[in-house]
Amino acid sequence: MARAAYTRDGDIGLVVIDDQPLNLFTVELTNDLIAALEEAKRDQPRALVVRAEGKVFTGGVDVHVFDDKTPEQAQEFFDDLLRITHMLEDMPWPTIASVQGLCLTAGFELALACDLIWAAESARFGLVEIVVGLTPAMGGTQRVAERAGPARARELVMSGDLYPAETLERWNVVNRVMPDEELGLRTMEFATRLAAGPTKANAATKRMVRAFLEHGVRGADARVGDIAAPLFATEDLQNAVDTFLAEGPGKASFNGR
Repeated sequence: MARAAYTRDGDIGLVVIDDQPLNLFTVELTNDLIAALEEAKRDQPRALVVRAEGKVFTGGVDVHVFDDKTPEQAQEFFDDLLRITHMLEDMPWPTIASVQGLCLTAGFELALACDLIWAAESARFGLVEIVVGLTPAMGGTQRVAERAGPARARELVMSGDLYPAETLERWNVVNRVMPDEELGLRTMEFATRLAAGPTKANAATKRMVRAFLEHGVRGADARVGDIAAPLFATEDLQNAVDTFLAEGPGKASFNGR
C-alpha cells in the first residue's frame, strides 16, 4: 500500500500522506511522494492540496534512514528530497499545504515547497535536525529565509525549537491559521476558488514571484513582457475581457486555457 498517493476531486488534485501514526519520511514514503507528484504533473489539475491523514502532518524523517549512512548515501537521499521540493515549486498551478499537529523536518520542508500553508491551531512546526547533528537538507532553511528573513531562519534552525502556527503566521511563513475542525473544509474551499481562476495567469504569477526572488524587483520587471504578455493569447483572458465589457467585473468564468 502506498504511503502517499495522488487523487483528484474535480479540478483539485490531492497528494495525501498516510503512514500513521507519525507519517514519517522513510525511503519508501519519499519514493511514493515522488510517484504521486509525477502523477499530478501528468494529470494537470488546476490547484493542488498536500495533506496528511491522522493527528499529525508528519513527525519528519525517520532517524533510521540516517543509521550507518555514508556521506555519499546521504547525498542520494537528499537529492530525492530536493526533487520533491523542486517538483512542487515547478508545478504551474497553485499549491497549498494543509497542516495539522506536528510538522517537522522534511514535512515542514514539504509544506514550505508549496505556494501557501494553511495551518490548524494545533500545528507545531520545527526544523529540528540539530538534535542529530544535522542541518535541514530539503531546502527548508533557505525557504524560511525567503519568507521570514535570514535572522528568523537562523533562529528557527539553530534553536531546534517547535513553533506554533500563530508565531509562524506572524513571521509570514504560514498564510492562515484556523481551528482544527475547520482546516480541511477551508483549505478545500480556497483551493476550489484558486482552481476556478485563470490557471495560466496563476502560473504566470508564480513565475513572477520566482523572478523577483532570483533577480530582485528590477530583474522581475525585465521579465514582465516574457511572463505576462503571452496571457493575451489565452482563452481565459479573451473571454474575461469580453465578459467585463459586456456585463461588468466579476462575472467571467475561466476554463484554464
